[in-house]
Amino acid sequence: MSDADTLPAGARQIAAGYAFTGPALDLGALLWDGRCHPEAPVRVPLSVLNRHGLVAGATGTGKTKTLQLIAEQLCAQGVPVFLADMKGDLSGISRPGQADDRVHGRAAEVGQPWTPAGFPAEFLSLGGLGHGIPVRATITGFGPVLLSKVLRLNQTQEQSLGLIFHYADTKGLELIDLKDLRAVVAFLTSDEGRAELRDIGGLSTATAGVILRSLTAFEAQGMADFFGEPEFGTADLLRTAPDGRGLVTVLELPAVQDRPLLFSTFLMWLLADLFHDLPEIGDADRPKLVFFFDEAHLLFGDASRAFLDSITRTVRLIRSKGVGVFFVTQTPEDVPSDVLGQLGNWVQHALRAFTPDDRKALKATVRCFPDSAYDLEELLTGLGTGEAVVTVLGENGAPTPVAATRLRAPRSLMGPVDGAELDRAVRESSLHGRYAQAVDRESAYERLSAERAGATRETPRTTAAPRGPGAKAPEEEPSLVEQVVGSGMFKSLARSVGTQIGREITRSLFGTARRRR
Repeated sequence: MSDADTLPAGARQIAAGYAFTGPALDLGALLWDGRCHPEAPVRVPLSVLNRHGLVAGATGTGKTKTLQLIAEQLCAQGVPVFLADMKGDLSGISRPGQADDRVHGRAAEVGQPWTPAGFPAEFLSLGGLGHGIPVRATITGFGPVLLSKVLRLNQTQEQSLGLIFHYADTKGLELIDLKDLRAVVAFLTSDEGRAELRDIGGLSTATAGVILRSLTAFEAQGMADFFGEPEFGTADLLRTAPDGRGLVTVLELPAVQDRPLLFSTFLMWLLADLFHDLPEIGDADRPKLVFFFDEAHLLFGDASRAFLDSITRTVRLIRSKGVGVFFVTQTPEDVPSDVLGQLGNWVQHALRAFTPDDRKALKATVRCFPDSAYDLEELLTGLGTGEAVVTVLGENGAPTPVAATRLRAPRSLMGPVDGAELDRAVRESSLHGRYAQAVDRESAYERLSAERAGATRETPRTTAAPRGPGAKAPEEEPSLVEQVVGSGMFKSLARSVGTQIGREITRSLFGTARRRR
Protein backbone atom coordinates (compact mmCIF):
# COMPACT_ATOMS: atom_id res chain seq x y z
CA MET A 1 0.00 0.00 0.00
CA SER A 2 1.39 3.41 -0.98
CA ASP A 3 1.30 6.44 1.30
CA ALA A 4 -1.36 8.01 -0.93
CA ASP A 5 -3.68 5.05 -0.28
CA THR A 6 -3.94 6.06 3.38
CA LEU A 7 -5.43 9.45 2.51
CA PRO A 8 -9.10 10.23 3.14
CA ALA A 9 -11.21 9.50 0.06
CA GLY A 10 -11.65 13.14 -0.98
CA ALA A 11 -7.96 13.91 -0.60
CA ARG A 12 -7.03 10.73 -2.47
CA GLN A 13 -9.12 11.78 -5.46
CA ILE A 14 -7.40 15.18 -5.60
CA ALA A 15 -3.93 13.67 -5.17
CA ALA A 16 -4.56 11.33 -8.12
CA GLY A 17 -4.99 14.39 -10.35
CA TYR A 18 -1.39 15.44 -9.64
CA ALA A 19 0.31 12.07 -10.16
CA PHE A 20 2.16 13.03 -13.34
CA THR A 21 4.64 10.74 -15.06
CA GLY A 22 6.82 13.32 -16.84
CA PRO A 23 9.04 16.13 -15.51
CA ALA A 24 7.15 18.44 -13.15
CA LEU A 25 7.69 21.25 -10.66
CA ASP A 26 6.88 20.53 -7.01
CA LEU A 27 4.68 23.27 -5.56
CA GLY A 28 3.89 21.80 -2.17
CA ALA A 29 1.67 19.34 -0.29
CA LEU A 30 -2.09 18.92 -0.17
CA LEU A 31 -4.12 20.48 2.65
CA TRP A 32 -7.25 18.56 3.65
CA ASP A 33 -9.43 18.96 6.72
CA GLY A 34 -6.87 21.25 8.31
CA ARG A 35 -3.99 18.79 7.90
CA CYS A 36 -0.99 18.91 5.56
CA HIS A 37 -0.35 15.63 3.71
CA PRO A 38 3.27 15.40 2.45
CA GLU A 39 2.37 12.04 0.85
CA ALA A 40 0.13 13.98 -1.58
CA PRO A 41 2.41 16.35 -3.52
CA VAL A 42 0.86 19.11 -5.65
CA ARG A 43 2.81 19.57 -8.87
CA VAL A 44 2.65 21.20 -12.30
CA PRO A 45 3.95 19.44 -15.45
CA LEU A 46 6.90 21.14 -17.11
CA SER A 47 5.32 20.62 -20.51
CA VAL A 48 2.27 22.81 -19.78
CA LEU A 49 4.08 25.90 -18.50
CA ASN A 50 3.83 27.52 -21.92
CA ARG A 51 0.04 27.47 -21.36
CA HIS A 52 0.48 30.51 -19.13
CA GLY A 53 -0.69 31.09 -15.60
CA LEU A 54 -1.80 33.35 -12.79
CA VAL A 55 -0.26 33.93 -9.36
CA ALA A 56 -2.67 36.02 -7.32
CA GLY A 57 -3.35 37.00 -3.74
CA ALA A 58 -3.52 39.87 -1.30
CA THR A 59 -0.39 41.74 -0.26
CA GLY A 60 1.74 39.76 2.17
CA THR A 61 0.31 36.33 1.35
CA GLY A 62 3.48 34.95 -0.26
CA LYS A 63 3.23 35.65 -4.01
CA THR A 64 6.89 36.71 -4.25
CA LYS A 65 8.10 33.50 -2.60
CA THR A 66 5.90 31.49 -4.98
CA LEU A 67 7.60 33.17 -7.95
CA GLN A 68 10.97 32.37 -6.41
CA LEU A 69 10.03 28.74 -5.80
CA ILE A 70 8.83 28.21 -9.38
CA ALA A 71 11.78 30.10 -10.88
CA GLU A 72 14.31 27.99 -8.98
CA GLN A 73 12.86 24.73 -10.27
CA LEU A 74 12.58 25.96 -13.84
CA CYS A 75 16.20 27.07 -13.70
CA ALA A 76 17.27 23.67 -12.33
CA GLN A 77 15.52 21.96 -15.25
CA GLY A 78 17.27 24.11 -17.85
CA VAL A 79 14.46 26.60 -18.54
CA PRO A 80 15.35 30.33 -18.58
CA VAL A 81 13.15 32.58 -16.44
CA PHE A 82 12.34 36.30 -16.48
CA LEU A 83 11.29 37.90 -13.17
CA ALA A 84 10.00 41.45 -12.71
CA ASP A 85 11.24 42.39 -9.23
CA MET A 86 9.01 45.13 -7.87
CA LYS A 87 10.47 45.49 -4.37
CA GLY A 88 14.02 44.24 -4.89
CA ASP A 89 13.26 41.03 -2.95
CA LEU A 90 14.05 38.57 -5.73
CA SER A 91 17.74 39.36 -6.13
CA GLY A 92 18.38 36.78 -3.40
CA ILE A 93 17.71 34.01 -5.92
CA SER A 94 21.39 34.22 -6.87
CA ARG A 95 22.55 33.28 -3.36
CA PRO A 96 21.97 30.17 -1.19
CA GLY A 97 19.21 30.48 1.37
CA GLN A 98 19.70 30.60 5.10
CA ALA A 99 18.38 27.73 7.18
CA ASP A 100 16.28 28.61 10.22
CA ASP A 101 13.48 27.05 12.24
CA ARG A 102 10.77 28.35 9.92
CA VAL A 103 12.44 26.92 6.81
CA HIS A 104 13.09 23.56 8.43
CA GLY A 105 9.57 23.48 9.84
CA ARG A 106 7.97 24.19 6.44
CA ALA A 107 10.22 21.61 4.72
CA ALA A 108 9.23 18.94 7.26
CA GLU A 109 5.51 19.73 6.88
CA VAL A 110 5.51 19.34 3.10
CA GLY A 111 8.09 16.52 2.82
CA GLN A 112 10.70 18.70 1.13
CA PRO A 113 14.37 17.64 1.26
CA TRP A 114 15.52 21.25 1.67
CA THR A 115 19.13 22.21 0.94
CA PRO A 116 20.36 25.78 0.30
CA ALA A 117 21.22 26.71 -3.29
CA GLY A 118 21.86 29.80 -5.37
CA PHE A 119 20.95 30.04 -9.06
CA PRO A 120 22.64 31.74 -12.04
CA ALA A 121 21.14 35.22 -12.46
CA GLU A 122 21.47 38.38 -14.53
CA PHE A 123 20.26 41.73 -13.21
CA LEU A 124 18.67 44.37 -15.42
CA SER A 125 17.21 47.82 -14.76
CA LEU A 126 15.07 50.13 -16.87
CA GLY A 127 17.27 52.76 -18.43
CA GLY A 128 20.02 52.06 -15.91
CA LEU A 129 18.02 53.43 -12.97
CA GLY A 130 19.01 51.34 -9.98
CA HIS A 131 21.18 48.24 -9.92
CA GLY A 132 21.35 46.34 -13.17
CA ILE A 133 22.36 46.40 -16.82
CA PRO A 134 20.35 49.10 -18.62
CA VAL A 135 17.36 47.98 -20.67
CA ARG A 136 16.61 50.51 -23.40
CA ALA A 137 14.27 50.53 -26.37
CA THR A 138 14.34 52.76 -29.42
CA ILE A 139 11.22 54.77 -30.16
CA THR A 140 10.87 52.82 -33.42
CA GLY A 141 11.27 49.53 -31.57
CA PHE A 142 8.75 50.48 -28.90
CA GLY A 143 6.10 51.36 -31.45
CA PRO A 144 3.07 53.67 -31.46
CA VAL A 145 0.59 51.49 -29.54
CA LEU A 146 2.75 50.95 -26.48
CA LEU A 147 4.03 54.51 -26.56
CA SER A 148 0.46 55.81 -26.66
CA LYS A 149 -0.25 53.78 -23.54
CA VAL A 150 2.75 55.31 -21.73
CA LEU A 151 1.82 58.83 -22.83
CA ARG A 152 -1.86 58.28 -21.88
CA LEU A 153 -3.12 59.26 -25.32
CA ASN A 154 -6.73 58.73 -26.33
CA GLN A 155 -7.80 56.65 -29.30
CA THR A 156 -7.69 59.53 -31.80
CA GLN A 157 -4.25 60.62 -30.60
CA GLU A 158 -3.02 57.01 -30.71
CA GLN A 159 -4.12 56.74 -34.34
CA SER A 160 -2.32 59.97 -35.16
CA LEU A 161 0.85 58.71 -33.50
CA GLY A 162 0.56 55.56 -35.63
CA LEU A 163 0.43 57.79 -38.71
CA ILE A 164 3.59 59.58 -37.59
CA PHE A 165 5.39 56.26 -37.18
CA HIS A 166 4.17 55.12 -40.58
CA TYR A 167 5.53 58.27 -42.18
CA ALA A 168 8.90 57.88 -40.46
CA ASP A 169 9.12 54.24 -41.60
CA THR A 170 8.26 55.17 -45.16
CA LYS A 171 10.83 57.95 -45.37
CA GLY A 172 13.60 56.02 -43.64
CA LEU A 173 13.71 58.36 -40.66
CA GLU A 174 15.04 56.50 -37.65
CA LEU A 175 13.26 57.31 -34.40
CA ILE A 176 15.82 56.40 -31.75
CA ASP A 177 14.96 58.68 -28.84
CA LEU A 178 12.39 61.26 -27.80
CA LYS A 179 14.01 64.18 -29.60
CA ASP A 180 13.78 62.29 -32.90
CA LEU A 181 10.06 61.82 -32.50
CA ARG A 182 9.55 65.42 -31.42
CA ALA A 183 11.36 66.66 -34.54
CA VAL A 184 9.21 64.59 -36.90
CA VAL A 185 5.96 65.61 -35.16
CA ALA A 186 6.95 69.25 -35.49
CA PHE A 187 7.70 68.87 -39.19
CA LEU A 188 4.41 67.14 -39.94
CA THR A 189 2.43 70.11 -38.61
CA SER A 190 4.24 72.51 -40.96
CA ASP A 191 2.95 73.39 -44.44
CA GLU A 192 5.39 70.95 -46.02
CA GLY A 193 4.47 68.21 -43.59
CA ARG A 194 0.74 68.59 -44.13
CA ALA A 195 1.32 68.21 -47.85
CA GLU A 196 3.29 65.01 -47.21
CA LEU A 197 0.36 63.49 -45.28
CA ARG A 198 -2.39 64.61 -47.64
CA ASP A 199 -2.81 61.21 -49.29
CA ILE A 200 -2.76 59.12 -46.10
CA GLY A 201 -4.62 61.35 -43.65
CA GLY A 202 -3.67 64.51 -41.85
CA LEU A 203 -2.30 65.39 -38.44
CA SER A 204 -4.20 68.17 -36.71
CA THR A 205 -2.28 70.91 -34.97
CA ALA A 206 -4.25 70.28 -31.77
CA THR A 207 -3.40 66.56 -31.72
CA ALA A 208 0.24 67.24 -32.53
CA GLY A 209 0.29 69.74 -29.67
CA VAL A 210 -1.05 67.14 -27.23
CA ILE A 211 1.58 64.64 -28.36
CA LEU A 212 4.40 67.18 -28.06
CA ARG A 213 3.25 68.29 -24.61
CA SER A 214 2.99 64.67 -23.49
CA LEU A 215 6.50 63.98 -24.73
CA THR A 216 7.84 67.06 -22.94
CA ALA A 217 6.15 66.10 -19.66
CA PHE A 218 7.35 62.52 -20.05
CA GLU A 219 10.93 63.68 -20.53
CA ALA A 220 10.68 66.13 -17.62
CA GLN A 221 9.92 63.16 -15.35
CA GLY A 222 13.31 61.68 -16.22
CA MET A 223 12.03 59.16 -18.76
CA ALA A 224 14.41 60.03 -21.59
CA ASP A 225 16.97 57.46 -20.41
CA PHE A 226 14.61 54.58 -21.23
CA PHE A 227 14.69 55.33 -24.95
CA GLY A 228 17.85 55.07 -26.97
CA GLU A 229 20.57 52.69 -27.99
CA PRO A 230 21.89 50.08 -27.64
CA GLU A 231 18.45 48.53 -27.68
CA PHE A 232 18.14 45.45 -25.50
CA GLY A 233 18.01 42.17 -27.42
CA THR A 234 15.38 39.86 -25.97
CA ALA A 235 17.33 36.84 -27.24
CA ASP A 236 19.55 37.44 -24.20
CA LEU A 237 16.66 36.29 -22.02
CA LEU A 238 16.84 32.79 -23.52
CA ARG A 239 20.33 31.81 -22.42
CA THR A 240 21.44 28.96 -20.22
CA ALA A 241 24.38 28.80 -17.82
CA PRO A 242 27.49 26.70 -18.64
CA ASP A 243 26.23 23.96 -16.30
CA GLY A 244 23.00 23.65 -18.29
CA ARG A 245 20.71 25.44 -15.84
CA GLY A 246 18.41 28.10 -17.21
CA LEU A 247 19.45 31.69 -16.60
CA VAL A 248 17.23 33.72 -14.26
CA THR A 249 16.93 37.31 -15.49
CA VAL A 250 15.79 39.68 -12.75
CA LEU A 251 14.53 43.11 -13.85
CA GLU A 252 15.07 45.40 -10.87
CA LEU A 253 12.14 47.84 -10.59
CA PRO A 254 12.32 49.53 -7.15
CA ALA A 255 13.77 52.70 -8.68
CA VAL A 256 10.70 53.12 -10.91
CA GLN A 257 7.97 51.95 -8.51
CA ASP A 258 6.38 55.38 -8.73
CA ARG A 259 6.08 55.03 -12.52
CA PRO A 260 4.01 51.85 -12.79
CA LEU A 261 2.59 52.54 -16.22
CA LEU A 262 6.09 52.84 -17.62
CA PHE A 263 7.44 49.55 -16.33
CA SER A 264 4.28 47.55 -17.06
CA THR A 265 4.34 48.80 -20.66
CA PHE A 266 8.06 48.05 -20.95
CA LEU A 267 7.36 44.49 -19.84
CA MET A 268 4.78 44.21 -22.61
CA TRP A 269 7.38 45.51 -25.08
CA LEU A 270 9.73 42.70 -24.07
CA LEU A 271 6.96 40.16 -24.67
CA ALA A 272 6.03 41.70 -28.01
CA ASP A 273 9.65 41.63 -29.12
CA LEU A 274 9.98 37.98 -28.14
CA PHE A 275 6.85 37.21 -30.11
CA HIS A 276 8.25 39.06 -33.10
CA ASP A 277 11.57 37.21 -33.15
CA LEU A 278 10.91 33.64 -32.02
CA PRO A 279 10.00 30.85 -34.46
CA GLU A 280 6.96 28.64 -34.06
CA ILE A 281 7.72 25.39 -32.22
CA GLY A 282 4.24 24.19 -31.22
CA ASP A 283 3.94 22.15 -28.04
CA ALA A 284 7.30 21.03 -26.66
CA ASP A 285 8.41 19.00 -23.67
CA ARG A 286 9.49 22.21 -21.92
CA PRO A 287 9.15 25.96 -22.54
CA LYS A 288 11.92 28.12 -23.98
CA LEU A 289 11.22 30.82 -21.39
CA VAL A 290 8.78 31.50 -18.57
CA PHE A 291 8.01 35.19 -18.11
CA PHE A 292 6.56 36.50 -14.82
CA PHE A 293 4.61 39.74 -15.33
CA ASP A 294 4.26 41.41 -11.92
CA GLU A 295 1.65 44.07 -11.04
CA ALA A 296 -0.32 42.97 -14.10
CA HIS A 297 -3.34 45.14 -13.25
CA LEU A 298 -1.31 48.24 -14.12
CA LEU A 299 -1.06 47.13 -17.73
CA PHE A 300 -4.80 46.81 -18.22
CA GLY A 301 -6.02 49.97 -16.47
CA ASP A 302 -7.53 52.53 -18.89
CA ALA A 303 -6.35 50.42 -21.84
CA SER A 304 -7.90 50.97 -25.26
CA ARG A 305 -9.81 48.17 -26.96
CA ALA A 306 -7.06 47.88 -29.59
CA PHE A 307 -4.43 47.61 -26.88
CA LEU A 308 -6.33 44.86 -25.03
CA ASP A 309 -6.89 43.00 -28.30
CA SER A 310 -3.15 43.10 -28.99
CA ILE A 311 -2.34 41.76 -25.51
CA THR A 312 -4.87 38.96 -25.94
CA ARG A 313 -3.44 37.94 -29.33
CA THR A 314 0.12 38.09 -28.03
CA VAL A 315 -0.69 35.89 -25.04
CA ARG A 316 -2.64 33.44 -27.19
CA LEU A 317 -0.04 33.12 -29.94
CA ILE A 318 3.23 33.30 -28.00
CA ARG A 319 2.44 29.92 -26.45
CA SER A 320 3.27 28.22 -29.75
CA LYS A 321 6.68 29.92 -29.64
CA GLY A 322 7.53 28.20 -26.39
CA VAL A 323 7.03 31.16 -24.03
CA GLY A 324 4.90 30.86 -20.92
CA VAL A 325 3.55 34.02 -19.28
CA PHE A 326 2.46 34.20 -15.63
CA PHE A 327 0.51 37.30 -14.64
CA VAL A 328 1.03 38.28 -11.00
CA THR A 329 -1.65 40.41 -9.34
CA GLN A 330 -4.10 40.49 -6.43
CA THR A 331 -7.27 38.98 -7.88
CA PRO A 332 -8.29 37.42 -11.21
CA GLU A 333 -10.60 40.40 -11.65
CA ASP A 334 -7.51 42.51 -12.38
CA VAL A 335 -7.03 40.65 -15.68
CA PRO A 336 -9.53 41.03 -18.56
CA SER A 337 -11.59 37.91 -19.20
CA ASP A 338 -10.20 37.45 -22.73
CA VAL A 339 -6.69 37.24 -21.28
CA LEU A 340 -7.77 35.28 -18.21
CA GLY A 341 -9.23 32.61 -20.47
CA GLN A 342 -5.72 31.95 -21.85
CA LEU A 343 -4.24 31.14 -18.42
CA GLY A 344 -4.19 27.44 -17.64
CA ASN A 345 -2.19 27.27 -14.39
CA TRP A 346 -3.49 29.05 -11.28
CA VAL A 347 -1.92 29.63 -7.87
CA GLN A 348 -4.32 31.72 -5.80
CA HIS A 349 -3.10 32.90 -2.40
CA ALA A 350 -5.36 34.26 0.33
CA LEU A 351 -7.86 37.05 -0.29
CA ARG A 352 -9.22 39.53 2.22
CA ALA A 353 -12.93 40.25 2.64
CA PHE A 354 -13.04 43.39 4.78
CA THR A 355 -15.21 45.54 2.50
CA PRO A 356 -18.16 45.02 0.12
CA ASP A 357 -15.76 45.36 -2.82
CA ASP A 358 -13.54 42.69 -1.27
CA ARG A 359 -16.55 40.37 -0.96
CA LYS A 360 -17.46 40.98 -4.58
CA ALA A 361 -13.88 40.20 -5.71
CA LEU A 362 -13.89 37.06 -3.58
CA LYS A 363 -17.09 35.75 -5.15
CA ALA A 364 -15.77 36.53 -8.65
CA THR A 365 -12.56 34.64 -7.89
CA VAL A 366 -14.45 31.58 -6.67
CA ARG A 367 -16.42 31.49 -9.93
CA CYS A 368 -13.15 31.27 -11.87
CA PHE A 369 -12.26 27.87 -10.36
CA PRO A 370 -13.63 24.45 -11.36
CA ASP A 371 -16.15 22.84 -9.03
CA SER A 372 -14.38 21.41 -6.01
CA ALA A 373 -14.86 19.63 -2.71
CA TYR A 374 -13.81 22.77 -0.82
CA ASP A 375 -15.88 25.72 0.34
CA LEU A 376 -13.65 28.10 -1.62
CA GLU A 377 -15.02 31.32 -0.14
CA GLU A 378 -14.16 30.12 3.34
CA LEU A 379 -10.87 28.56 2.24
CA LEU A 380 -9.55 31.60 0.35
CA THR A 381 -10.10 33.92 3.31
CA GLY A 382 -8.54 31.45 5.76
CA LEU A 383 -5.32 30.50 3.98
CA GLY A 384 -2.09 31.32 5.80
CA THR A 385 1.03 32.92 4.35
CA GLY A 386 2.67 30.48 1.95
CA GLU A 387 -0.56 28.60 1.28
CA ALA A 388 -2.60 28.72 -1.91
CA VAL A 389 -5.42 27.18 -3.90
CA VAL A 390 -3.98 25.48 -6.98
CA THR A 391 -5.35 24.12 -10.23
CA VAL A 392 -3.12 23.46 -13.27
CA LEU A 393 -3.33 21.72 -16.60
CA GLY A 394 -2.50 18.05 -16.46
CA GLU A 395 -0.33 16.25 -18.99
CA ASN A 396 -3.44 15.56 -21.07
CA GLY A 397 -4.36 19.26 -21.10
CA ALA A 398 -7.35 18.90 -18.75
CA PRO A 399 -7.55 20.96 -15.52
CA THR A 400 -6.52 19.21 -12.35
CA PRO A 401 -8.79 19.12 -9.27
CA VAL A 402 -8.64 22.21 -7.08
CA ALA A 403 -6.07 21.60 -4.35
CA ALA A 404 -5.49 23.62 -1.21
CA THR A 405 -1.71 23.57 -0.93
CA ARG A 406 0.97 24.37 1.60
CA LEU A 407 3.82 25.57 -0.60
CA ARG A 408 7.45 24.56 -0.40
CA ALA A 409 10.17 26.90 0.84
CA PRO A 410 12.54 28.43 -1.75
CA ARG A 411 16.11 27.15 -1.53
CA SER A 412 17.71 30.50 -2.33
CA LEU A 413 17.94 33.60 -0.16
CA MET A 414 14.48 34.96 0.64
CA GLY A 415 15.42 38.63 0.59
CA PRO A 416 17.54 41.17 -1.30
CA VAL A 417 21.24 40.94 -2.04
CA ASP A 418 23.44 43.82 -0.89
CA GLY A 419 23.68 46.66 -3.44
CA ALA A 420 27.47 46.48 -3.67
CA GLU A 421 27.24 42.76 -4.42
CA LEU A 422 24.65 43.44 -7.11
CA ASP A 423 26.84 46.08 -8.72
CA ARG A 424 29.75 43.65 -8.78
CA ALA A 425 27.59 40.99 -10.44
CA VAL A 426 26.50 43.52 -13.06
CA ARG A 427 30.09 44.55 -13.88
CA GLU A 428 31.11 40.92 -14.25
CA SER A 429 28.19 40.09 -16.56
CA SER A 430 28.88 39.24 -20.18
CA LEU A 431 26.12 41.74 -21.10
CA HIS A 432 27.81 44.70 -19.43
CA GLY A 433 30.08 45.58 -22.33
CA ARG A 434 27.18 45.36 -24.78
CA TYR A 435 24.56 47.47 -23.02
CA ALA A 436 26.09 49.53 -20.21
CA GLN A 437 27.19 52.54 -22.27
CA ALA A 438 24.51 54.58 -24.05
CA VAL A 439 25.11 55.44 -27.72
CA ASP A 440 23.70 58.53 -29.45
CA ARG A 441 24.29 58.02 -33.15
CA GLU A 442 22.93 60.03 -36.04
CA SER A 443 19.18 59.70 -36.44
CA ALA A 444 16.23 61.92 -37.43
CA TYR A 445 17.04 64.75 -35.04
CA GLU A 446 20.72 64.96 -36.02
CA ARG A 447 19.95 64.74 -39.73
CA LEU A 448 17.41 67.51 -39.51
CA SER A 449 19.70 69.69 -37.45
CA ALA A 450 22.54 69.21 -39.94
CA GLU A 451 20.30 70.13 -42.86
CA ARG A 452 19.07 73.21 -41.06
CA ALA A 453 22.63 74.27 -40.34
CA GLY A 454 23.46 73.88 -44.05
CA ALA A 455 20.45 75.96 -45.04
CA THR A 456 21.47 78.69 -42.60
CA ARG A 457 24.94 78.90 -44.15
CA GLU A 458 23.44 79.21 -47.63
CA THR A 459 20.95 81.92 -46.55
CA PRO A 460 22.53 84.19 -43.92
CA ARG A 461 20.18 85.70 -41.39
CA THR A 462 19.35 89.39 -41.99
CA THR A 463 20.84 91.65 -39.33
CA ALA A 464 18.17 93.33 -37.26
CA ALA A 465 17.88 97.09 -37.60
CA PRO A 466 18.40 99.27 -34.53
CA ARG A 467 15.24 99.76 -32.54
CA GLY A 468 13.82 103.21 -32.11
CA PRO A 469 10.86 104.60 -30.25
CA GLY A 470 7.70 102.81 -31.37
CA ALA A 471 9.62 100.30 -33.47
CA LYS A 472 8.53 96.69 -33.40
CA ALA A 473 10.70 94.27 -31.49
CA PRO A 474 12.69 91.90 -33.69
CA GLU A 475 11.52 88.32 -33.86
CA GLU A 476 13.02 86.01 -31.27
CA GLU A 477 15.57 83.42 -32.26
CA PRO A 478 13.50 80.42 -33.38
CA SER A 479 13.56 77.35 -31.18
CA LEU A 480 14.96 74.08 -32.42
CA VAL A 481 11.47 72.74 -33.09
CA GLU A 482 10.67 75.87 -35.10
CA GLN A 483 13.90 75.45 -37.02
CA VAL A 484 12.91 71.90 -37.88
CA VAL A 485 9.46 73.01 -38.97
CA GLY A 486 10.98 75.71 -41.15
CA SER A 487 13.50 73.50 -42.88
CA GLY A 488 12.95 73.77 -46.61
CA MET A 489 15.29 70.88 -47.24
CA PHE A 490 13.53 68.36 -45.06
CA LYS A 491 11.44 66.82 -47.83
CA SER A 492 14.37 66.20 -50.14
CA LEU A 493 16.46 64.94 -47.20
CA ALA A 494 13.80 62.44 -46.16
CA ARG A 495 13.65 61.12 -49.70
CA SER A 496 17.40 61.11 -50.23
CA VAL A 497 18.17 58.96 -47.18
CA GLY A 498 16.21 56.32 -49.09
CA THR A 499 13.43 54.02 -48.14
CA GLN A 500 15.73 51.07 -47.52
CA ILE A 501 15.57 51.51 -43.75
CA GLY A 502 11.79 51.72 -43.91
CA ARG A 503 11.64 48.56 -46.00
CA GLU A 504 13.78 46.74 -43.46
CA ILE A 505 11.40 47.52 -40.59
CA THR A 506 8.61 45.08 -39.86
CA ARG A 507 5.92 45.73 -37.29
CA SER A 508 4.25 43.17 -35.04
CA LEU A 509 0.97 43.05 -33.15
CA PHE A 510 1.73 46.11 -31.04
CA GLY A 511 3.32 48.13 -33.82
CA THR A 512 6.69 47.34 -32.27
CA ALA A 513 9.49 47.02 -34.76
CA ARG A 514 12.97 45.67 -35.12
CA ARG A 515 15.26 45.46 -38.10
CA ARG A 516 15.14 42.15 -39.91
CA ARG A 517 18.09 40.05 -38.87
